[in-house]
Amino acid sequence: MKEWIRRWYEGDTELLTDIMDGAEVPDRPRKELKQQRKAFRAKILERVNSEPVLRAQEKSFYAIYRVIAVISCVVLIGVLLFTVANLPHYGTENPRTVEVVRRYIEHGLEETGAVNVVAGMILDYRAFDTLGESHVLFTALVCVMILLQLDKKTIRGGHMDSYYRVKQDTYFDISKDSIIRVAGMVIVPCIILLGIYVLLNGQNGPGGGFSGGAIIGAALIMFATAFGFNAVDRIFTRRALMTTTFVSLAFYSFAKGYVFFTGANGLENHIPKGTPGAILSGGLILPLDIAVGLVVACTMFGFYSLFKRGSIGSD
Repeated sequence: MKEWIRRWYEGDTELLTDIMDGAEVPDRPRKELKQQRKAFRAKILERVNSEPVLRAQEKSFYAIYRVIAVISCVVLIGVLLFTVANLPHYGTENPRTVEVVRRYIEHGLEETGAVNVVAGMILDYRAFDTLGESHVLFTALVCVMILLQLDKKTIRGGHMDSYYRVKQDTYFDISKDSIIRVAGMVIVPCIILLGIYVLLNGQNGPGGGFSGGAIIGAALIMFATAFGFNAVDRIFTRRALMTTTFVSLAFYSFAKGYVFFTGANGLENHIPKGTPGAILSGGLILPLDIAVGLVVACTMFGFYSLFKRGSIGSD
């Protein structure tokens, strides 16, 4: 009996099929099988007899659903039209928008310490929005991993080696090509250096966390293409990727939470702005850029790895 329950739990046998076909089940008397067949047939008959009632209920549900959907759309359209009607006319300036833009341009360098006004706006004035965007990337990576992750629990097969066979057959490995490997040895280090430069220079010029992280993520993808996922797994495992993403988001949350708390209460945060134009300047903008860049790079490589082979990496 225990063996039969174990096989049913692992999916090797089907309870309903065994009952209907009268399969031999250990320690189960024939009388109990007959009783279960009768109960199953009674449920089928009850379902057939109640089919008209279910259809009527289904029709009423869909009628109410259509009415609610139409009312919701009409209300939403009305709200949007009312908002558009109250927008400033074309060619006129919104005083509030002009005031905010003037504050960014005139006082951005003094208040943030960043030469790049865009970086000061994204990672200082509106850092809370950037925090939400970073969490969206992490959530998307987790959702894609849940849907596409291949492991022993998500693969059903009749052979013990099906898990490893599927992992090997899900992608075409071109890392043995000598031309690609040589090109990777030349190009990948240059792209990584470019990504680091863009990441560290975000507070002083064009660049920052998102663009630098995208370049580093592209370098990781090219490294996996040129040298194979086994080489990447020796350096960047799944645990390292998830840990890096979590630590980056946690640092961002705690750092900006501290600044938000001190600013809301009129307190000094004691974070030096540095010398404008230097690498170590802009207060928390440089560390936040690094945190965002790591999240973007890990997310890009995680998406590529999941779609290419069904897993982020080895443990």
